[in-house]
Amino acid sequence: MRRHWQRKPLLVRNALPGALARVDGARLFALAAEEGVESRLVVRMGSRWSLRHGPIAPASLPSRGAWTLLVQGVDVHDDDAHRLLRRFRFIADARLDDVMCSWASDGGGVGPHVDSYDVFLLQTAGRRRWRIGRVRGERLRDDVPLKMLADFAPSDEWLLEPGDMLYLPPGWGHDGVAVGECITASIGFRAPTAAEFGAALLERIADDARDRAAEPPRGAARRYGDAGVAPAVLPARIPGGLMAFADTALDRALADRALRARALGEVLSEPKPGTWFERSAARLGTGGLALDRRTRMLYDDRFVFVNGEAIRAGGADATLMRRLADERRLDAKSVARASAAARALLAEWLRAGWCVQPGDRFDDDRESP
Repeated sequence: MRRHWQRKPLLVRNALPGALARVDGARLFALAAEEGVESRLVVRMGSRWSLRHGPIAPASLPSRGAWTLLVQGVDVHDDDAHRLLRRFRFIADARLDDVMCSWASDGGGVGPHVDSYDVFLLQTAGRRRWRIGRVRGERLRDDVPLKMLADFAPSDEWLLEPGDMLYLPPGWGHDGVAVGECITASIGFRAPTAAEFGAALLERIADDARDRAAEPPRGAARRYGDAGVAPAVLPARIPGGLMAFADTALDRALADRALRARALGEVLSEPKPGTWFERSAARLGTGGLALDRRTRMLYDDRFVFVNGEAIRAGGADATLMRRLADERRLDAKSVARASAAARALLAEWLRAGWCVQPGDRFDDDRESP
C-alpha cells in the first residue's frame, strides 16, 4: 500500500499458485453461452480486429486465428472466483468490482489499452506475455472496434506463468499476448468518474423525491403557486418565480446530507447489471446464515445497505448486521440471539435468495478442495 498502490506496478511471482484451477476453458465457454452472463469475443485475423458480444455458443467459437473470450463477473456465477475476490478485501468492498476471466488461443489478446482503475492480472493457466508502459496522452485507434491505444511505448516486459500476478495502477498501458492457450483472471476495482458517480447519485435522489411527492402534501409551501402575479404578457417565457421555486427545491434536495449518504450507499450496494436471485421457500432455523455470493452488503453510521436497499439500524441489531456485512456470515448463536425484528429481516433475505444457509448451493464460505 505504501509503495505500489495507485503509484507503480508490482510483479509477484508465484503469488497464488493453483488459483481458479477448476475455472477452465470448458467452464468459461459454458458461462459465455448463458443469457445472464456478460461476455465478449475478440478475434484478430492479421491486422483486422473484430468484437462480438455474448451470449456466445461454444460451437460458434473460432477454429483458427488469434482470439480471446472474456467473461465478466465470474465471481457472481462461480464460488471459487467469489472466494478469490474476497482475498482482495484490503480495499473497502465499495471499491471491489469483479473477477473477469479471459481464455485466449495462441497469440490472442485485446491489444494495447489502458484502464482507469486498479487491476490485478493473475495468470491461472498457461502463459501470457505482458508489455506495460506509462500512458501520458491517451490517443485511441479509430480503425478497430476496441479502445486500443494508437501510440504505445512499453517500458517493461514479463512472461507470466501460472500463479504469477501483475498489479497495475490506473493510467498504465498494457498489452497481454497469450503464449499458447492460456487463462488470465483480472481482479478489478471500481473507479467511476465524477460525472458517472454524480449522475447515479442524482438518479437515486430523484427517486426519493418522487416517493416524497407521492405523499399527501403537508401545507401549501410544498406546491408552487402564483397567486397575485400580473397577467402574462409573454406566455411562453418561463416565469422567474417558477425558476426560483425550482432552484429552491433542488437546493433543498441536495442539501439533505442524510439523503445523499443514503443514496451513496444504495448506489454502491447495487448488484452488477444482469444479476438475479432465486427465491427460496427456506425458513430461518437454528443454524447459521451466510450472504449469497451475489449479494452486496455495506453500511455507514445510520444505515445498512443490501443490494441497493437501505435499512435503518441501531443498537444490537446494527452491530449484528454490520458483522454480517464484514464477515459475510453469522454463526448459529448470533442468529439465535438476534431480535425478533432482525430475525424477520434475515428470514426475508433468506426467502429472497440474498442469504443462504450453510450447505446450500451458494454457501459463501465453503472451502475449495
